[in-house]
Amino acid sequence: MKITDLLSVSSVVLDLTAQTKEEVIHELSQVLEEAGKLNDLKGYRDALFKREQESTTGIGEGIAIPHAKTSAVKTPAIAFGRSKAGVDYQSLDGQPAHLVFMIAASEGANNEHLETLSKLSTYLMKANFREKLMSAKTKEDIIELFKGEEEETEQELSEPGLAAKGKIVAVTGCPTGIAHTYMAADSLKEKAKEMGYDIKVQTNGSTGVKNALTEEDIKEAIGVIIAADTKVDLSPFVGKHVVQVPVAAGIRRPEQLINEAVSGEAPIYKGDGKSAASEETQHAKGKQPAFYRHLMNGVSFMLPFVVGGGILIAISFIFGIHSADPNSPQYNAFAAALNDIGGKHAMALMVPILAGYIAYSIAERPGLAPGVVGGFMAATSGAGFLGGLIAGFLAGYSVVLLKRVFGSLPQSLEGLKPVLLYPVFGMLITGMIMTIIDKPIGNIMKALTHWLDSLGTSNLVLLGIILGGMMAIDMGGPINKAAYTFGLAMIDAGNFFPQAATMAGGMVPPLGMAIATTLFARKFTTTQRNAGKTAYVLGASFITEGVIPFAAADPVRVIISSVIGSAIAGGLAMFFHIGLRAPHGGIFVIPFVNGSAWLYILAVLIGAIITGVIYGLWKKPQH
Repeated sequence: MKITDLLSVSSVVLDLTAQTKEEVIHELSQVLEEAGKLNDLKGYRDALFKREQESTTGIGEGIAIPHAKTSAVKTPAIAFGRSKAGVDYQSLDGQPAHLVFMIAASEGANNEHLETLSKLSTYLMKANFREKLMSAKTKEDIIELFKGEEEETEQELSEPGLAAKGKIVAVTGCPTGIAHTYMAADSLKEKAKEMGYDIKVQTNGSTGVKNALTEEDIKEAIGVIIAADTKVDLSPFVGKHVVQVPVAAGIRRPEQLINEAVSGEAPIYKGDGKSAASEETQHAKGKQPAFYRHLMNGVSFMLPFVVGGGILIAISFIFGIHSADPNSPQYNAFAAALNDIGGKHAMALMVPILAGYIAYSIAERPGLAPGVVGGFMAATSGAGFLGGLIAGFLAGYSVVLLKRVFGSLPQSLEGLKPVLLYPVFGMLITGMIMTIIDKPIGNIMKALTHWLDSLGTSNLVLLGIILGGMMAIDMGGPINKAAYTFGLAMIDAGNFFPQAATMAGGMVPPLGMAIATTLFARKFTTTQRNAGKTAYVLGASFITEGVIPFAAADPVRVIISSVIGSAIAGGLAMFFHIGLRAPHGGIFVIPFVNGSAWLYILAVLIGAIITGVIYGLWKKPQH
């Protein structure tokens, strides 16, 4: 099915009268109603507005793609509206939307429909195609432009050279599933097209799996690329040449990964959790250490509990620092409820979830229950975050051992293993060992917390400099995650200074690049300046990965500039004695810091300006 099967002259509006997002949705949905594509106009509009509440469909670059899949749609269709003046669509890059494509998918839309609709965003990524849409004179011209684009795509796919080179499949994923996941996917797709390979990339992001690989996709593939820092199920790839690397490698080294995947030299996955190559060979090729991979899997599942719970606790402090204490004059029932939900429940699950999903990464599903139980024991005994880490790895490898021990049992008992043998013996082994070691680990955590509490200002500043600098060294990689994980551990231990330093350090790199593109605009291309606008939003939201497009193009200057600014921001946050109970959120949680919010903002701004000025002065001008 083609885009032109869903877009017709009757559903094209060359001059939108709408000036706001709401008006656009009403105007284009009315067009679909008049074209006979809807069963229920109000129901379709309600579905569109519900989707907008989740996140804006203004994707930037002057484009908006409002969409909904609902029974209110009679026939799948697309409506197109153009606004020369631009519509305030609350887009991700803050720019007005000029091209609006409204997608109506019926409740029973099949994969063919959904694949067709996904082509739309691919076409719109091309700047010259967008320009042609803006300059088209008639509705028929719009249709012809899409026909031409589809014919060009079909011709590319039918070229002998492309077909001869074959198909690659890939999976990308990062702990937060916000930026790295999709950047790696785009990088691999762009390079594969340039090299003449067909590629399909599955993204394991924060909202779930997208573009999932089918059995047929994998069967056709001549190579597999796994660019992920979290657990990926490798069982579908048995017998295939599989390249396993950190997600950052998918962004920075796509050509090398594609060449390795299709060369026939990559290890063949055998289905036993190991590839044909030795661990040393895999590590040399860039595969992240097993410890880091398992830890990041635990962190990725833990984050929603920590972020949601931490922010709810922070919001409760609006009513007073003691607003949750029934014996305090500041007591407020609503604030107490927020604190109870966030602290006693969501945050209380932090360590058990971390341990459970570390174990899950090591031993698959049988490791989950022993890991959660071990993590809960750590949380309730005072062993805290460190105890949870140990419990997760202990449970995971205990179950791996049990799988070998029970491997010789009769086939008739196979069904008992996951529901009886693994959970019972896994919990027993993990629990008994944790009973012995939880108190010594708890004493270590208490000693670490006491040491941090006893640090003078100069030592706190030094710690802040180190943590802030670590956040910028590899922009979301192992060093960045090590600093962030330390901050989370200290929140769990009741010391909130380190997390303030890590968040300040993590906000600086993208903000610094954004400032550089503003102050030294002539040294940057139009694309880079546009990326700088997006970096303002990402940096303010504590998404360090927003600096990656700049670091990929000019790594030495960007990293050094960022580390300097981030280290200064982290040090200043400690110097100003800022504490942060919320583990994420950027500017949205700054009002809830312990200490002066204005001084914290000042620390971040100073670091970002220093990074921006250093890089702007150091960067070579565009020729």
